[in-house]
Amino acid sequence: MSELAPFQSREYERRVDRTRERMREAGLDALLVTDPANMNYLTGYESWSFYVHQGVLVTLDHDPVWVGREMDAKSAEVTTWMDDDNVLCYTDDYVQSPHDKHPMDFVAGVVAEYGYDDRTLGVEMDAYYYTAKSHARLTDQLPDADVQDATLLVNWVRLKKTDAEIAYMEQAAELAETGMQAAVDTIGEGVRESDAAAAIYDGLIGGTEEFGGDYPAIVPLMPSGDYTGTPHLSWSDREFEAGDPVIVELAGCKHRYHCPMARTLTVGDPDPEMAETAEVVMEGLQDALDFVRPGVTAAEVEAVWSESIAKHGIEKDSRLGYSTGIGYPPDWGEHTASLRPGDETVLEENMTFHMIPGIWFDDFGVEISETFRVTNNGAETLADFDRDLFVV
Repeated sequence: MSELAPFQSREYERRVDRTRERMREAGLDALLVTDPANMNYLTGYESWSFYVHQGVLVTLDHDPVWVGREMDAKSAEVTTWMDDDNVLCYTDDYVQSPHDKHPMDFVAGVVAEYGYDDRTLGVEMDAYYYTAKSHARLTDQLPDADVQDATLLVNWVRLKKTDAEIAYMEQAAELAETGMQAAVDTIGEGVRESDAAAAIYDGLIGGTEEFGGDYPAIVPLMPSGDYTGTPHLSWSDREFEAGDPVIVELAGCKHRYHCPMARTLTVGDPDPEMAETAEVVMEGLQDALDFVRPGVTAAEVEAVWSESIAKHGIEKDSRLGYSTGIGYPPDWGEHTASLRPGDETVLEENMTFHMIPGIWFDDFGVEISETFRVTNNGAETLADFDRDLFVV
């Protein structure tokens, strides 16, 4: 067992067993996992290698096998719970090859070697790094296999966290607080957006005296001025001006576990309409959090928020939130349950969500969010940071 793995081997074995249960339910004999978050969840694998093709092959009757680039094999050996014999690698001439070689040719050979070339194989067809060409090469090399889409199979296994996972998310929450405090302390008239971003990163990664942070799956988002109605802008080198509203959305990250948080600031006194909108957001956020408990559905939580803001004549079309946990670029969401109309996912203890009740208009926006854990006593927010509209 690697000293770098954040959990004991029995925890990973439990995760693999639960994944196999879902594979049996889905009629799968084998599963090729290519989402780096799912690879990490099942094996502990951690390396900035997801820009090349890699995967973990999970079968019903064999220990998981990591397959990836030769230069990354050592990373698999030192970060996972797997035996070195289950770390298989392809040579570098498969990488962006001019010789019509593709890593999925090698993966197909591994599938065949383990006797699954004529069985039912699940693949994550909508995973970010499983390309169309990857799928074409894999299926071409496995003509007798029944290849099926199993995109979210492992994601749903991840939905309920263990206490050990929650502990890392609580550390991520402390890192989020540190990063957000850096934003509040740095942003001001005449300060460049890029300097504020640098201070945020220093807080997120420098962390606390007890522990530092990892790189988050999404860069700090920081739309400002006339662009706060555009929620996914990052930063430029423009200077903040008097009267600018600023939205900061970030996440602390520890062992790939995230705690996202958003707050809204103004450089100088806020516009009255913006201040009123912030009050509406904070009221609706608290109403929705107060409603959370095991047994309610994701859609019911969203309905409480919608009813709260409707009293003020406001509607929000986008979802209220989503499950979160392990993440790699470009996303810290789990792609499973969402707090929105029609999602009948029943909330259970130790599910974790990022509730982000943003309201965006053409000329300004307000975001004030919380990451929370479902407990038997309701929602427990992981971070402890004022929700006020900050005046800087």
